[in-house]
Amino acid sequence: MAKIYQIGAGMVGRAMALDLAKKHQVHLADFDSRSLDRIHQKNNTIQIQTLDVTHAKSLKHFIEPADIVLLAVPGFLGYKALQAILETGKNVVDISFSPENVLELSSLAKINNVTAIVDAGVAPGIPNFLLGYYHSKMTIDSFEYYVGGLPKYPIPPFNYKAPFSPVDVIEEYTRPARMMINGEIVTRPALSEIEIKNFLNVGELEAFNTDGLRSILSTMNHIPNMKEKTLRYPGHATLMKTFRDDGKFDSNQIENTSTELFKSWRMDDNELEFTILDVIMRNESQTISYHLYDETDMESGIASMSRTTGYTATATINLILDGHFSKVGVFPPELVGSINGCWNYIKTYLNNRGVYIKKV
Repeated sequence: MAKIYQIGAGMVGRAMALDLAKKHQVHLADFDSRSLDRIHQKNNTIQIQTLDVTHAKSLKHFIEPADIVLLAVPGFLGYKALQAILETGKNVVDISFSPENVLELSSLAKINNVTAIVDAGVAPGIPNFLLGYYHSKMTIDSFEYYVGGLPKYPIPPFNYKAPFSPVDVIEEYTRPARMMINGEIVTRPALSEIEIKNFLNVGELEAFNTDGLRSILSTMNHIPNMKEKTLRYPGHATLMKTFRDDGKFDSNQIENTSTELFKSWRMDDNELEFTILDVIMRNESQTISYHLYDETDMESGIASMSRTTGYTATATINLILDGHFSKVGVFPPELVGSINGCWNYIKTYLNNRGVYIKKV
């Protein structure tokens, strides 16, 4: 039984803490005491504490007894929080998806003899692990993935609910999308190049550019063609473009916009939603495709995006604790997936929790 110190008690944080507490001693911190109390009521063995993650001294004091740390805060808080954790010499898994390049902290991790795995969620996360696994076995000329978490019964006008921080969703809609085309990094506006795709169990969804490739653009920059697109119900991207073009995502309006969208996008208890993910890798001789479809677990009340993101992260925590990955530095999942046995460990862990990524 390890002492796991988790920072972040949102919807994904709840799924992770309850999962980890089945086997480990979990200490959970968040700024929101109500979120902490709700999780503690589900499992009173989880020790809770309010914490302002922007206060580095308090953060370092909180994690001092930890065997390993799980960081799950909104992206804009992630980089400095990760930096503070690395300075304490604690191994860490981070799913904050910071907009900054967290790989720049690798030298700090090495100085402090730390193993840090970042972006270990559903996406980025699962596609990265898969890419690393297949990259170790074959030449890949093209890599792409499509991902979305959506309500099963959409309500206009947004036809969307956010299972994680709306601030991070808005970041996806404003940050320029980078992709690799014929060996060159190309930038397109977020929400651009909308295409309609048809999915089993779902029907028509729209796919549009977002900046989801992240670390892959540097770690796998020899792959000539790579892209990532976000999935939503048709019409959502155009509406969000209107918000953006009207200045509602600008710094002087973002607080009011976030409040407005948080009310509209808040998921109700036991609201049905689903996560869908397609990953496609190609070379001259073959195409390898994987598909994930997952729905809210009605028995536990845990949303699919919380399950798929959270359990990938808790799998990664256990991967380190069980000694399958011990390299020192900051590593994205594609580099972890290339190590023998790591992807199969993650996949088995997810399967055991009813999350299936299937080769098609």
